[in-house]
This record gives sequence, C-alpha cells and structure tokens, in this order.
Amino acid sequence: MAKRGAIPLKPSIAVIIPAYKVSQQILGVLSKIGPEVDQIYVVDDACPEKTGKLVSEKCRDSRVRVIQNEINLGVGGAVKAGFSAALGSGAKVLVKVDGDGQINPSLIPQLVAPLLEGSADYAKGNRFFSVEKIREMPTIRILGNLGLSFFSKLSSGYWDVFDPNNGFIAIRSETADRLPFTKISNRYFFESDMLFRLNLTRAVIVDVPMEPVYGEEVSNLKVFSSFFEFGFKHVRNFLKRILYNYFLREFNLASIELLLGTSLLTFGILVGGRGWIHSLNTGVPTQTGTLILTAMAFLSGLQLLLGFFAYDISNIPRRHYLIQGKSQAY
Repeated sequence: MAKRGAIPLKPSIAVIIPAYKVSQQILGVLSKIGPEVDQIYVVDDACPEKTGKLVSEKCRDSRVRVIQNEINLGVGGAVKAGFSAALGSGAKVLVKVDGDGQINPSLIPQLVAPLLEGSADYAKGNRFFSVEKIREMPTIRILGNLGLSFFSKLSSGYWDVFDPNNGFIAIRSETADRLPFTKISNRYFFESDMLFRLNLTRAVIVDVPMEPVYGEEVSNLKVFSSFFEFGFKHVRNFLKRILYNYFLREFNLASIELLLGTSLLTFGILVGGRGWIHSLNTGVPTQTGTLILTAMAFLSGLQLLLGFFAYDISNIPRRHYLIQGKSQAY
C-alpha cells in the first residue's frame, strides 16, 4: 500500500462491512449510515445467502459498492479486501461495521473523532463502559470477553484497552499503510491480531464507549470453543512482542528485569520443588540453607517480573502529535 499524506480538514471516510449470512440485517444497517460517510464497501465473503447480490438489487445508496469474494476468506480476509479497495480510492479514515446489526452506525462520528483530531491512530468500540448495559449482555459473552480481554492485553501490550473482539473499529490510512496485512489473521482473531501489529508500530489506540445491540441475529463466533485457539495465538503474539520490543529493537532495564526475573523464578520453583518432592519421598527435611536460597530466588524473581510488567503497562503510547504530516506517538 502506498504512503499517503496527512488527513485533510474534510477527510473522506469509508465504511467496510464484511457480509456473511447477514441478508436479514444488511439493508437495515446500510440505511442507518449517515452523510458523514463518503464510501461504503459491502464485502460478500462467498455468502450462501447471496448478501452482495441482495445489496446490489435492493440498495439505492450511491455510496455503496459491492465486493465479491470468490471463496470465503473469513471476517478478517473480507475486511482486508475492503480496506484495500478503500485505500485505493483515497479514503483517509477506514471504519469497519459488522453487518449483523449489533453496531449502531450513528456512532461512527463518535468513533472517528479521535482520528480526525489527530489524538489517535486507531479507535475501537467498548461495550463494557456502562454497568447497566452490561447486564443486558448474554452471560456467556461477558465471561468470554473477560478472558479474551486479559489475553489480549498480554499479547498486544495495550493494557488499557478492553473488549478486544469488538467489531466496531476505525483506522487512519497512514496507520493502515504501516501494517503487514498479509500477516494479520483472516478469521475471527483479526481484531486481536490487529492490536498486536499496531503495538509494533507504536500506534495510539483509544476505546470509545458504545451500547451493545442484541436482537435475533446469531453470532458465527463461538466464544468458548474459540477460547483455547485464541489463547494459543495470544501467547504466541506475546512472545513475539516481547522479543521485538525488548530484545531486538531495544534492550533496557525492563529487558534485564525480565531475563533475571524469569531465571530466578524458574530456579526457585525447580530447585524448591525438587527439594520438596525429595523430602516427601525420604522423610528427610530439606536443609535450611536450601530453603532460604530457593525462597530468596523465588521472591526476587517474582519482584523483578512485577517490575517488568509495571514498565510494560506504563509503556503504552499515550500522546499523539502531527508533525509535518506524520504521526508521532510518545
């Protein structure tokens, strides 16, 4: 993707809607998209309900374009196809809206505001701001999102971001240009994988409060069946992030804390555990010196790891400036 300049005073906003088994909701979603949006891309991801054909025949909105995927690429693949088309047309802000009606398109101005102001590179919805509205959310989704949110914080490094699988996202074209889209997940891990990649570019992210909308639609994402798959991918991304940010790009005090803390904690657990097992099998108490040594190693390692995570949590890009058309995050 080619580099683009700074966002103009009146930037073009493009909405991308991945469409798969949403024929009952798609026209209603399109009708609610306001005049602030210049382009709308409906990406039919080889939908068995022919959602793209339905839109072409029934929708009279001149802003709407239908992209047809010949094979099912998954929600991430569909969104990336829409992103490519929107960037090719010169759009400056890209917004993803799900086609199942769970997102109110009237919130688009609120979502893109931080991007237009230059205070953020990427914005996403957060359905957990309102305690009252959380009570309306299905319990299984609450529990699933709590677990996935923790893993996402760990893997992405954005410790202040919640609701990682929220499909209501917006990104600046300059930020999108820096992302390796071919490496980002094509399936439901798309949003979480985006956060990981955004951290590597030091992009500034903000959560935007939104109210969830639940009707008769059926989500294709099975939260708990995806939990273990997502968990593995989050651990993988966490290890990559630590390697990139603390050993390849920079080596600082936090890097030393991580190395020493991991070594000492591992030593304390292995040696202390072996001594405890030996004591149980033989009935001979572990020597006092060994107990003190392993306890000190364990506690010192734990303290160092806590220091590392304290640094990692404080190392989130928080301030954003526009300097000569380029975004600078600190």
